[in-house]
Amino acid sequence: QVQLVESGGGLVQAGGSLRLSCAASGRTFSSYAMGWFRQTPGKDREFVAAISRSGGSTYYAYFVKGRFTISRDNAKNTVYLQMNNLKPEDTAVYYCAGAQTNLDINLLSSYNYWGQGTQVTVSS
Repeated sequence: QVQLVESGGGLVQAGGSLRLSCAASGRTFSSYAMGWFRQTPGKDREFVAAISRSGGSTYYAYFVKGRFTISRDNAKNTVYLQMNNLKPEDTAVYYCAGAQTNLDINLLSSYNYWGQGTQVTVSS
């Protein structure tokens, strides 16, 4: 129903900022809650942030709250993750995902569609 492509990753110094974008295809984008997850080698994919279908509710992992902001523009079929005050421990592959629910969207199992990921590397 929806295809997702992430972009905006790259290299940044600690304390810097990046904005990730996730472009979605399909006219049903607004039917999906959207989330961002991240993963490093050997670790489980972990929740970063999520936003409800309408954009009216947002949720954040405790370790990024106050630094990252998730937003969406349904007219552009795009979800964003603004990342400020980046830390070396934020280094990971970041994935966007879509869920056919507004419930439990902090949980990986709620998501039906996944992008391929974009690498974020934060140097000390």
